[in-house]
Amino acid sequence: MFAHNGIIVIFTLLIALMASIMPLPLSVDAFRPDWVLIVLIYWTMALPGRVNIITAWIMGFLLDVLLGSVLGVHAAAMAIAIYIVAESFQKIRNFSVWQQALITGVLAALYHLVVFWLQRFLIDVVFLTSYLYPVITTIVLWPWMFLLLRKVRRNFSIK
Repeated sequence: MFAHNGIIVIFTLLIALMASIMPLPLSVDAFRPDWVLIVLIYWTMALPGRVNIITAWIMGFLLDVLLGSVLGVHAAAMAIAIYIVAESFQKIRNFSVWQQALITGVLAALYHLVVFWLQRFLIDVVFLTSYLYPVITTIVLWPWMFLLLRKVRRNFSIK
């Protein structure tokens, strides 16, 4: 049973990775949601003992490889965001879905700012407000992703 449940969680994370690198038109690419972060936040709140900071670091590292960025930048940012979720998952679970969406937005903003700060330190990038556009779409998508992933968790009896 554990292997079956683990495969479903890994499968959702792989779908999130694919959505993160899927080509989009240039007009909407700046608004690409943080799919991996959304899925990791959900699974960390639902299964804090199984999906944690190590999982977040691995997914961030894979995202670094797939996006061709400096290795460790997304991994560190993802681990920091998920650490906050892992430390306060019991409080976040008790909020309404819309309040969770706002918390997810704050975590997405933190994630993007950490990525920017690390890239600024390592390769001297310039801050653009478009770095924070994904925060908007992440907030908007959270309620639907929450409901979808909860349905997946219940249908496959993932505990």
